[in-house]
Amino acid sequence: MIHRRAFMKSGALALFAAGFGGVPNFIARAANNRKILHPYKKNKVLVCIFQRGAMDGLMAVSPFADPNLKTLRPTLYMSPLQTQGGLMDIDGQFGLHPALNSLSSFFKEGRMAVVHGVGSPNTTRSHFDAQDYMESGTPFNKGTNSGWLNRAVGLSGHEATPFSAVSLTSALPRSLYGDHEALAISNLQDFAIQMQGNPMAGNIAAKSFESLYDQTSNQLLNKTGKESFEAMKILKSSDIKNYQPANGAVYPNSPLGNSLKQIATLIKMDVGVEVAFAESGGWDTHFNQGTLNGAFARNLRDFSDSIAAFWTDMGQYQDEVTVMTMTEFGRTAHQNGTGGTDHGRASCLFVLGNDVQGGKVYHKIKSLAKADLEDGRDLPVSTDFRAVFSSVSSSHLQLKNTNGLFPGWDGQKVDLMK
Repeated sequence: MIHRRAFMKSGALALFAAGFGGVPNFIARAANNRKILHPYKKNKVLVCIFQRGAMDGLMAVSPFADPNLKTLRPTLYMSPLQTQGGLMDIDGQFGLHPALNSLSSFFKEGRMAVVHGVGSPNTTRSHFDAQDYMESGTPFNKGTNSGWLNRAVGLSGHEATPFSAVSLTSALPRSLYGDHEALAISNLQDFAIQMQGNPMAGNIAAKSFESLYDQTSNQLLNKTGKESFEAMKILKSSDIKNYQPANGAVYPNSPLGNSLKQIATLIKMDVGVEVAFAESGGWDTHFNQGTLNGAFARNLRDFSDSIAAFWTDMGQYQDEVTVMTMTEFGRTAHQNGTGGTDHGRASCLFVLGNDVQGGKVYHKIKSLAKADLEDGRDLPVSTDFRAVFSSVSSSHLQLKNTNGLFPGWDGQKVDLMK
């Protein structure tokens, strides 16, 4: 018997669409009507956002009170003093970058927490390897077949639906590889099927997913395509007007904004989503990083505004949803000669939800003095990413047994959930 997961990993079936258009009519009305499609119901939903490229946590959430920071970053340092547009002082030690302004109210309300000095115990500075280790959840084992989010879905013990785990990306992310159903859908508007290594070959625009399924003679597709076609039939079940975000939420017209808008739509359809995945790129800031303006500020503003729009749109679904961000590693504490930062070690992440003990920066950072930096150049990893991922997922998804979530790890969780 050919397992469905082997099928998804092989790339024989990937759901995707070109461009970043709006949410289609047939999904919109189902979302607006809050229609529950039998036999599915509302679940707790964990939304994960991967910031690919290694976000500079020291600039996103700056330990401005440490006098070493200004010495290390003479042109990148930002002050929380009365300068217009400066850092937003959140606790007398750390300040949010002004581009995170749309998230600052959630921090003040106690809904959002920051975990700083977080990262992988593996010291690799390779983007590819670090992302692979983080998404597999096994930072010293490249041979792990499954991803930690896929294992989390399995440990929930809930009845699987075609949308239990969904990624708004063109390809299935490493964190969703595994034995349990997962879909990669880059856009809910224009569906297509990509056949790779398949006799049918190429990209096939499917007017009828069911007819395409019936026509294929490929054994792998016949045995494993059923779940994906079921998902598509659910999405094609209605035909009505455009989706309107709730509470006046306005999503940025960007890849991340569009992905989160579509995740909100699926959550409101009550089709059984438990884990949703999106990603944000462009965090590899080797040169001309900027402060109030520049590539980093633009990217951070889109990141912040997209999450804020999503959270506002969730409205009465907020009790069911937690958002967690991640990035493969951070940047060097010392700026480089081209006004940027190079590959480093620890960064920070954000957790947003009504079940989060927010309004706090969780950290074990000593100082930015050279003696306290790793190799004299990097913010050390003082919190293992698994300590955060395990805490958030096990609490929010109400996992009864987490022994298999991160194989080989028996560390202490960060106590940041209510």
